[in-house]
Amino acid sequence: MTGSFSEPREVALQLGLHEGAKVADFGTGSGHYARALAAVVGTSGTVYAIDVQEDVLKHVVHNAHEHHRSSIKTLWGDVEKPGGTGLRDASVDAVVVANILFQVENRFGLLAEAKRILKPGGKLLVVDWAGAYGGMGPAPERVVSEHDAEAFFINGGFHKVKSFRAGPHHYGILFNAPS
Repeated sequence: MTGSFSEPREVALQLGLHEGAKVADFGTGSGHYARALAAVVGTSGTVYAIDVQEDVLKHVVHNAHEHHRSSIKTLWGDVEKPGGTGLRDASVDAVVVANILFQVENRFGLLAEAKRILKPGGKLLVVDWAGAYGGMGPAPERVVSEHDAEAFFINGGFHKVKSFRAGPHHYGILFNAPS
């Protein structure tokens, strides 16, 4: 893994997804993870790129490789409130929460929405900044440590599968949803 940022392609592979899987990318932003996930789930799969900022969603599909565009569905929604994604209960195989935990105001709402839309035993992938790094990444007081993120999701009913380095400045934690 190179560069200062997490490597979406490498990290997406940690989910162990199959062709045809359905994945929700919470707070998709520029869509780096949505595009990497689309390459994994293929044309028979779906990546729901969800963001509260409607303007960023226009660029997600536009910047996707032509083979992956049909797999990415952009959704304007609030991942911090139950029902905020507009997705059906137990409708996705995985949820990705990448580089947004440090800015989430309502973590319990995000937890509830992830649990609601995940199929029983589905996967939750959390990737976030391991530190502030002198202006790169969040302000020091906004950083959510790997330990705190792990404890939060375990206390919320998820089962930890593994932790891994998601680049030089990021941690990754893979969980399974309750069955």
